[in-house]
Parts: sequence; structure tokens; C-alpha cells
Amino acid sequence: MAAAADPAAQLADALWGARRGSLLVVTGAGVSVASGISTFRGTDPGAIWKRDLTELGTYRYFCSDPVGSWSWYLARFDQVFQARPNPAHEALAALERWQLAAGGRFLLVTQNIDTLHEQAGSRQLVKVHGSADRVRCSRVGCEHGAPKGSLPRADLDLSAFRREPSVDHLPRCPKCGALLRQHVLWFDEYYTEHEDYQFERVEREAARADLALCVGTSFSVGVTALILQLAFAREIPVLSVDPAAPGDGAGSGMQVLAAKAEEILPQSYRLLAGMI
Repeated sequence: MAAAADPAAQLADALWGARRGSLLVVTGAGVSVASGISTFRGTDPGAIWKRDLTELGTYRYFCSDPVGSWSWYLARFDQVFQARPNPAHEALAALERWQLAAGGRFLLVTQNIDTLHEQAGSRQLVKVHGSADRVRCSRVGCEHGAPKGSLPRADLDLSAFRREPSVDHLPRCPKCGALLRQHVLWFDEYYTEHEDYQFERVEREAARADLALCVGTSFSVGVTALILQLAFAREIPVLSVDPAAPGDGAGSGMQVLAAKAEEILPQSYRLLAGMI
């Protein structure tokens, strides 16, 4: 094929070369910015880190102030549930279908807890940090709690808590009566604490990937460190779609494509479709 002349062509060339191999895609908050969801560590004005709220995303905070924890997450999730997939989500779902049809393997690992990848049609998906559309019992071992259980958020009646946020109105487990919590990986917890995070599956796929594509991630969490470590050790290509500079954890073995995900991913997919 001709030498790539622009970031979209460079990405399309790399994807074409891995079409019969194993493609691992890792997405972070940046992929959902065009859908109106603020990042955590990004440069956009709504970035959560800019408001110094790191402590709110911990099990420790939930235990000390469950009313405050639930109130903060409800406010944030109201924004999340209003969002719709953008062209980046749709292009990744189309890329999954294209890769599988070509005889290759595909796994999308998202750090995001929104449901935009699912809405766009992604199926080979691991939500390694949990999902906003589910809750779980805070008591480990309960059938609705870790390490296996959870409940649909849609089944909860939160109207009383919204009217009057108080201990008396906190949602409780229908099985054991313990407090319910968000079905997310908090910053003082481990990937192995719940089977839904599928961390062992991520490790397996990262260990045999032929190409790793990172989209909208700052490389600031454990799962990205693991994937980069395995990729660099095996000397497979690693591409990062990021309109800004990569995070400190990116290392030197990565090709950075300075473009917006919602622009480069659809462009690259159209180029791929034309190569068949």
C-alpha cells in the first residue's frame, strides 16, 4: 500500500495490517467528550479533576458519607444518561464488525462507565471500570454484591432520595437490606474485586494482541499501564488517538495520532472499507 499521508491513513494502514490478527482497542474518557461527557484528567473545562473531587470516587468516601456519595453520582450520571453515541463510538462498532468479518479477533476495553459503546453496537466489550446503568449491594458475598452480583439501576426508585437526600432514603439491597452502591471500580479498589470487570480476559487479550489502539486515554490507570507493558515487551504496534500530548505513562514506543477521535475513526474506517 502507499505510504500514509495523514493520521487517518496511518491508522487505516495499521488496522489493515492487523485485519487477520488480534486487535485490542482501549478507550478512555476522551472518546465520549464529543457526546458531552466531561473527562477526568483532560484539558476540557469540565474535567472532574479540575474540581479536586478525587476523594469522592472512593469506597472510603461512600462508607463515611453514603448520602454525599449517592448525591454526587446522581448528579454526574444525569449527564451521562442524557448522552448519545458520537461518530467515534459508531466507527469502533463498525470496526469490530469489519475485523471479525475479516477473520481476526477484536476486543474493546473501555475505562468508561457510560453506555455509549453498547448503544453504538459494540459487542466484544469489556467495561473494566464498571457501568453506570447498574448498582450492587455493598455487602460482599450477597447475591447482588461482589464478586458476581449486580442490579439494573432502572429497577431502583430513587424519587424519595432525590426529593430529600438522607440516610432514611438511601437505596437498599432487596435481598439483605445493606446499602446499595454504584457498580463501578472506585480508586481505592482492585480490578479483581468483581467478575464483571473481566480483568483476566483483558490480560489474556493484551498478551496476544497484534495491534493496540488507544483512544482518548491519559494512560493514568492500572489497566493502561498493564496493556502498554505487555505491548512494549512484545514490540507490537501501539497507536494513540489523542488531539493533545500523551500522558506521562505513554512511554516512547507509541505512535501518537494527533486528531479528534470523532473525526479520525470514521475517516479511517471509510478508508478501510475502500481497501476491500
